Amino acid sequence: MIERTTAPAFKQVEKINIIKAAPVTLNNGIQLYVINAGEQELVRVELIFNNVNWNISKPLQAYAVNAMLVEGTSTLTAYQIAERVDYYGAFLQTDYNYDISSVTLYSLSKHLDSVLPIVKDIVTDAVFPEDDLETFKRNQKQKLMVNLEKNDFQSRRIFNNMLFGNSLYGYSTQAEDYDRLGRDELIEYFHQAYQPENCSIIVSGKVDSGVIELLNKYFGHNWDTSLKVSHNVFSFPVQEASLRYLEKPEALQSAIRIGKVSVNRSHPDFPALQVLNTVLGGYFGSRLMSNIREDKGYTYGIGSAVVSLVNSGYFFIASEVGADVCAATLVEIEKEVNLLKTDLIPAEELDLVKNYMLGSFLGSLENAFSHADKFKNIWFSGLEYDYYDRYIKTVKEINSETLLELARFYLDFDSFNKVIVGKK
Repeated sequence: MIERTTAPAFKQVEKINIIKAAPVTLNNGIQLYVINAGEQELVRVELIFNNVNWNISKPLQAYAVNAMLVEGTSTLTAYQIAERVDYYGAFLQTDYNYDISSVTLYSLSKHLDSVLPIVKDIVTDAVFPEDDLETFKRNQKQKLMVNLEKNDFQSRRIFNNMLFGNSLYGYSTQAEDYDRLGRDELIEYFHQAYQPENCSIIVSGKVDSGVIELLNKYFGHNWDTSLKVSHNVFSFPVQEASLRYLEKPEALQSAIRIGKVSVNRSHPDFPALQVLNTVLGGYFGSRLMSNIREDKGYTYGIGSAVVSLVNSGYFFIASEVGADVCAATLVEIEKEVNLLKTDLIPAEELDLVKNYMLGSFLGSLENAFSHADKFKNIWFSGLEYDYYDRYIKTVKEINSETLLELARFYLDFDSFNKVIVGKK
């Protein structure tokens, strides 16, 4: 009979295997990274472009260009692009974040020769039709107006601006910025950013030599734009801590966001900071959740995170709480932060966090695409795969004494920038 009265003992993850990306250089110099894994005849092709030429007078050009790539080329309308991709059972998406823009294709291997020409057309011959641009601007302004009514959205944009000023990381988009978007400047940025010298490709899934040959056929030839660009490089001086309060008298909830500029993934302390953050607010059983949600009932959810960007990093705590308990929540957050600086984390709690982090890491490697995502994390940061060896070693071996010293160095509540939107 199976013993059901005693929970099984914790068993720490012993070994985690990551499938490494194999580099291949296409004929025109584009670097291709191959993650070959899986049995299904399915591949994901990601064309990644660094965001370049940041200009505060044109803050939305990179975002708008990426969003409108699929709106048509000189030979295909937006409808034809969508129809042809759908006909072959493929899926095409564009993505934009602070540091990079990308075009991603999911396709069966047997249809790659039919859908890759569409992707090539998009990244080399997008035309940004005037009517579609006007629709984009109108829709985006409406979306912004709706978001500005949300306390959490307001707190996030105020917080980012406090940390990073009017850089790409901190700029607060205004409705007028959309009005200033013009087709000519989108075409100009498109030719600057979407060129071989600014492109890398990551292909994952069941990747054989035929897939690589097709990628070289379509992206390694006849794509020779080589305009000079300025890569975005930012530095951020330490800011004095401050409090920003945006009052909304009718608000039933207040959004809280607290934190500061911190280190990114390239810093040796980053893995240990991830452990410390997990204890504080990085999972459902964290101290912030246990205190402020489970014990006090002030919120449905609260969490913290350490975020890595190419040119910086930051730490934050965020929640939406009842307006009448906003001040009390701040007191409890400060208490939990300070406890990490004065009291050692109990061994049982730390073991639980370690097992959670190792299990989560292992669970995030379920297929070839997730292995590609792990590669992107280190590639964007200029790191090698030994970063993950250090990460796993840190999670397994770090002790409470080290975390106490880390908290004293990084978690100074008085140095945190604080944003409240709603009622204090």
